[in-house]
Amino acid sequence: MRKKIGTKILSKIFSDLKEQLKRQGLMSEVFTFVDATHLIAKANLWEERDKAIQEKHEKLNNENVSRFSADRQAKIGCKGEGKYWYGYKQHISMDMQSGLINKVAITPANVTDSSGFKHVCPTQGAAYLDKGYCVGSAPKIARAKSIHLAAIRKNNIKSKNKYQDRWYSSLRSPYERVFSQREKRVRYRGIAKNQFAVFMQSICFNLKRLTALNIPNLCLS
Repeated sequence: MRKKIGTKILSKIFSDLKEQLKRQGLMSEVFTFVDATHLIAKANLWEERDKAIQEKHEKLNNENVSRFSADRQAKIGCKGEGKYWYGYKQHISMDMQSGLINKVAITPANVTDSSGFKHVCPTQGAAYLDKGYCVGSAPKIARAKSIHLAAIRKNNIKSKNKYQDRWYSSLRSPYERVFSQREKRVRYRGIAKNQFAVFMQSICFNLKRLTALNIPNLCLS
């Protein structure tokens, strides 16, 4: 089914469903939850590491991992101190009014949350984000699209407001729990195939969410 439909057609199906929900007032993009999570690739780097050391006499890193790994588009990502994984990163934006997924994108694991914001940035309103989005390219992207960036600030930022950040955290927490239960391992190799998988997951998530919302006179085509 994945080969017959393809990622581009499934992307259109996802967009068509989203537009229908918008026309019926179920997705307003006034308040948007944005987050990113790690996805572990379907590969084992131990053999690749040994091959890199044996053949090239070099350490395995993001500059050379594509030459040795079976999944050439996966990269090594890092979150915090010592939290490394090999694979991809999933970026998601969710409409906080209805809890429906608005945008979803797959990038290599070494793409920062702030850089990935351009793939899931809403078209209007306010975006509620964690500390990874208060620096880097996310503020510039938000200003260019006239988005209010409600991002939790890092502790070393002088303008940090602990009371405001605590309030932002309380608004984000119900949606963070949803994504903490999602599968963290990918089934395929390459960005296109894994993008197909997250489109399918998001479509199913939205349809299941609609049954929970129990919207009267809901019509989808």
